[in-house]
Amino acid sequence: MAGPVADDQSLGEGPSRASAYGWAVFALSFGLLISDYMARQVLNAVFPLLKAEWHLSDSKLGLLTGIVAVMVGVLTLPLSLAADRWGRVRSLTLMAILWSLATLLCAAAGGYAEMLVGRALVGVGEAAYGSVGIAVVISVFPRRMRATLSAMFLAGGIFGQVLGVAIGAQIAAIHGWRVAFTVIGVMGLVLGVAYPLVVREKRIKALSNAADAPPRIEQKASIRELISSRSVRLAYLGNGLQYFAAGALPSWLPSYLNRYYAMPVDKAGRLAGLLLLVCGTGMILCGVVSDRLSRGDPGRKITLAITFCLGSAAALTVALQLPPGPGQLVMLAVAMAMVAGTSGPAGAMVANLTPLALHGTAFATMTLANNFLGLAPGPILTGRVADSVGLLDAFRLLPVPCLLAALSFYAMRSSYRTDLARLSSQSTAASSEA
Repeated sequence: MAGPVADDQSLGEGPSRASAYGWAVFALSFGLLISDYMARQVLNAVFPLLKAEWHLSDSKLGLLTGIVAVMVGVLTLPLSLAADRWGRVRSLTLMAILWSLATLLCAAAGGYAEMLVGRALVGVGEAAYGSVGIAVVISVFPRRMRATLSAMFLAGGIFGQVLGVAIGAQIAAIHGWRVAFTVIGVMGLVLGVAYPLVVREKRIKALSNAADAPPRIEQKASIRELISSRSVRLAYLGNGLQYFAAGALPSWLPSYLNRYYAMPVDKAGRLAGLLLLVCGTGMILCGVVSDRLSRGDPGRKITLAITFCLGSAAALTVALQLPPGPGQLVMLAVAMAMVAGTSGPAGAMVANLTPLALHGTAFATMTLANNFLGLAPGPILTGRVADSVGLLDAFRLLPVPCLLAALSFYAMRSSYRTDLARLSSQSTAASSEA
């Protein structure tokens, strides 16, 4: 591998240490992300009820989930750019209010078409929250914590799915699916109103040490820099492909347990929620391991990302060859622990390879890749295949995108250190000119 090795720490430190206010920003941003994914995931908990009430195919059910990811993929980049210009805190607040109101619209849906419109509006509200929210979070913490914070923040999506499935299924089993949507919509509205009362734009900029990013870099920064390096493009591709399985499994696990384990909606929701909790915990642990093992050797992030892809593919393959029962559930839990594990190292690699001024847009581009390559097609195509061959055989195809993701990360090995060194040199030169 040609070129000098650029240590991750050489590209700007940010705050020297984590602060109490930084953790408060993280807590509220994390809480809103949980609300985001509760609004997204509650639908999957009530799939069996909607299927029976409206006589829906698996393809139509998959589209109700996938339309959210489609809207996120289409709008994440323009809305993230708008948020960078208009103000991230103000934008995050409006997003939360919109997806919460859209969830309440879903509660009042009189049929499939109205539900599809409501779900599309949920996607509009959620479109840029992940990318803008993570940009806010990493800006108020030291650089050395990036993979950990990326994984912890993104794990909020998993925990939101856990709560959306578990709480949604429990409420739906007792009070009906409309009440489940209503409760989750109201919770999001409360958090959305509270967010700007604590998180202030000026204080975030002061804490982020924005002076570390030279003005000339910010002025010259362009979207081209987000895809200028081979490593960034491959990081987007690899993480997006891995999210095919990471999107399909949470969407269809409640239905899988309902059909193959004969579990009622509430019990299937609780068990699916437990598996999603394993996924969120695994995402955090994978990010922590990535930070610790990559100190002094940035290239180890790539090795770890490959390991998580191959590990999840292997565990899924074994699980889905076993009959329904404890053994299969254990192997599914192993797979779930690693299936979203690339989020931490991939997020850190993208942050390290893009200018500070463009982090919001960089994560928006990553979100776009995650949605178009994984979160949108995963549930939709799994539903279509399930209509033809059954949900079990549809699940058995999920290791394939994990293997393709591993190949994408492997292809980064020849360019990652070189691209880090190039960005470090550009940053140093711009600082000298300033």
